Amino acid sequence: MLFKLLLLGLVIWGVYHFFIKQKPIEHKDKEADVMVECDKCGTYVSNKEAIIKDGKYYCSKKCAGVEQ
Repeated sequence: MLFKLLLLGLVIWGVYHFFIKQKPIEHKDKEADVMVECDKCGTYVSNKEAIIKDGKYYCSKKCAGVEQ
């Protein structure tokens, strides 16, 4: 009888541990998710992908005027 109760407790703990218990969510750096507006065309682009010229953000080399 005691063995059955221990086994039942182990099964309940296993179900809780593997299916119900949530892992903590890792928060990304807030800077990584900032979207900025292109000064020329108004398109939004990630600040990591944006081209900065004269303190303004641009979505492409064409909009920034640095295309050859």
